[in-house]
Amino acid sequence: MTRKTTLKAALVAVMIGTVASPALAGGQISISIAPGSAESEQAMRLGLGIYALANGFKNGGIKQKGFGNVAGLLQNGGGNLGLVHQEGNGHNGTVQQNGNGNACGLFQFGKNTEGHCVQNGNGGTGATFQLGW
Repeated sequence: MTRKTTLKAALVAVMIGTVASPALAGGQISISIAPGSAESEQAMRLGLGIYALANGFKNGGIKQKGFGNVAGLLQNGGGNLGLVHQEGNGHNGTVQQNGNGNACGLFQFGKNTEGHCVQNGNGGTGATFQLGW
């Protein structure tokens, strides 16, 4: 082989490895939402409440569809709403609420995501959406 052919072959091998690596490597993307106004907080609480009602949850619950998922819900206080929704395989997620009147939803899709919602204090509202591959 000539030096030029060897260099081309090495360059092609590096390019193939670079393009294939991200597709083979696992990862996740997370989007967390915290309302910025009283109106958006009410809207988010309404949405989380409708989800809870539709799934038969009162103060919180865990819904899993898949294999190898781990979820937890810890509530210290009153009037809290904590939700963990997992679809896919290998997710790890928890909601922990310390205080009163908090609302948090953790929604995980795909595979192998890890997310945790911790609320300390009163009246906090938020949601996190995760997609893993």
